[in-house]
Amino acid sequence: MDKVFTLPKTALLICIFLVVLSGISSICLGAAPIPPIESLKYLFDFFLGQNQNPRINEIDRIIILEWRLPRFVLGFLVGASLAIAGAGFQGVFKNPLADPFLLGSAAGAGLGATLVIVTSVNLSFGFVDSIQVGAFIGAMGAVLCAATISASAGRTPASLLLAGVATAAFLTACQTYIMQRNFLSIQEIFGWLIGRLLTSGWTEVLTLTPYFLICFTLIYVFSKELDLLRLSEDESKSLGGNPTRTYIVVITCSTLVTAVAVSLSGLIAFIGLVIPHIIRLTVSSSYRVIIPLSALGGGAFLSLADTFSRTIIAPGELPIGVITAFLGAPFFAFLLRLSRGAI
Repeated sequence: MDKVFTLPKTALLICIFLVVLSGISSICLGAAPIPPIESLKYLFDFFLGQNQNPRINEIDRIIILEWRLPRFVLGFLVGASLAIAGAGFQGVFKNPLADPFLLGSAAGAGLGATLVIVTSVNLSFGFVDSIQVGAFIGAMGAVLCAATISASAGRTPASLLLAGVATAAFLTACQTYIMQRNFLSIQEIFGWLIGRLLTSGWTEVLTLTPYFLICFTLIYVFSKELDLLRLSEDESKSLGGNPTRTYIVVITCSTLVTAVAVSLSGLIAFIGLVIPHIIRLTVSSSYRVIIPLSALGGGAFLSLADTFSRTIIAPGELPIGVITAFLGAPFFAFLLRLSRGAI
């Protein structure tokens, strides 16, 4: 395990650069391109409280402030959420191929949200709406189901992976059946399932932000204990680890942040699998490094993918889930080839 507690400066700077690049691209590019200099001038004016600056017309103000900026922020938060969830699952299950999709968490969230949409049941409380509650219940149920099946088969990485795939397949089949039986809701459900940030706004940003901050903080606090989980249970305890507490906290946080992210953006694959694995292969195997860099890398990756999805066929746009699959699958295969069986 790594003994250095500071993040690698080069990797951190690269991730920050990618975040800045994704932000500029997201704000400037689209069906109505806005020059970077003009966009930056407006953003500076906005953050300085000079909202009525005559240098920027009203149309550009609406495009930047009400459409593109909240969409970038939400895309970053969703990408970061899925990436840290993937890293958390990989740590507690000791399997670098674990992620919210392969473990059934995302499929469970999708089924839970679909049931809420179809039945119009009211599960909301406080500032948490019904879809988020349904998504969390479905996601947690899926992970517990996969973990239970895996435990009965010996609790090996392979059994967990197969249990997650089986759980996800079953839940997806249930979801498809429900969609076929509720034709009037199928368009709303399908548009949500394929993953898109089309309806992004500041409300969605404010909804996800507290969940992300709390879950990221807790998972990072337990990052040292995630490193200890690579040892035997007795060795981990002798070094101050508490495996049971780590399992409960990290699985709950990873499932919660996945559920909320999925409820807002739909199903977006590969981020929770690819991004932590890239960090592990290229930077460090310590979760004290993987988790924060995965947050930055996942946010930048999804934001860039979203920009590409809405510019490639502008003024239309492709589902962002399609873009992440096209980019993530071959890149992940390439990294696996480079690793030469390291995992």
